[in-house]
Amino acid sequence: MTQLDTPPRAPAPATSGTHATDLAALAARHGLTVSGARPSLPQYVRQLWARRHFIAAFSTAKLTAQYSQAKLGQLWQVMTPLLNAAVYYLIFGVLLQTKDGVPDYVPFLVTGVFVWTFTQSSIMAGTRAISGNLGLVRALHFPRAALPISFCLQQLQQLLFSMAALAVILLVFGVPVAVSWLLAVPALTLQFTFNAGVAMVMARLGAKTPDIAQLMPFVLRTWMYASGVMWSIGHMLTRHDDLPGRLLPVLQANPAAVYIDLMRFALIDTFHASQLPAHVWLTAVGWALLAGVGGFVYFWKAEETYGRG
Repeated sequence: MTQLDTPPRAPAPATSGTHATDLAALAARHGLTVSGARPSLPQYVRQLWARRHFIAAFSTAKLTAQYSQAKLGQLWQVMTPLLNAAVYYLIFGVLLQTKDGVPDYVPFLVTGVFVWTFTQSSIMAGTRAISGNLGLVRALHFPRAALPISFCLQQLQQLLFSMAALAVILLVFGVPVAVSWLLAVPALTLQFTFNAGVAMVMARLGAKTPDIAQLMPFVLRTWMYASGVMWSIGHMLTRHDDLPGRLLPVLQANPAAVYIDLMRFALIDTFHASQLPAHVWLTAVGWALLAGVGGFVYFWKAEETYGRG
């Protein structure tokens, strides 16, 4: 019996690893790169700077559209924090008597509310910066950090509108215009850097877990009560002997309290340097650098993941 000739065996298919290596080599040979790959940090900064005009225009457009459906329009930018301040004055100043022993309590309160609202709104907007703009993220290629930064810039613009009303309140209650008002510029610059950094951290967390946006109002409300928005931290602790003295420097080092106190020191002549914590400007710079740089790097590390899944 003649043995049948067996057909030649087909070559074994390439393994997935070999196939991926071949594709990578082919892409490199023709100058192709991975779509959506994270750029280096210096390159990312350059891309972000190149889109600075988009960031400014986007923040202005969001600010204009925010109250476009309301009859009073942009007046709500000023009325909202003023109404909050009126409610806090009634509850805390009158009912709980936190105004006792605090000179110029109304300017003290309104300044605290305006500055706190800047931080609160920036962080809340940053939390939804990616998850609330998935259509934009998936449709266009741009550094995603532009979104939380633009939302913080929007809140800064809103604060500047409110500062006009704050200046009127200060003058009405007898607070004179002083050279120290110029200190508001570096204080707001540091606060904006801090807010943007925290907003980028929350944007990354919110992109992965959108439910964080539902939790943040409770976290921010607790933070507000610990930041001396409606009451003087130093005065309140001295009124209650049962509170430990070591609690004072902890509360004063709270970044929200630091920026609020700096603005009060800049704008209110009866708020003296003795009421500020030690090394307050160094503390303000430290918080701004820690949050700003750390938040930016933290956000950049997940750049290629935003809008996917």
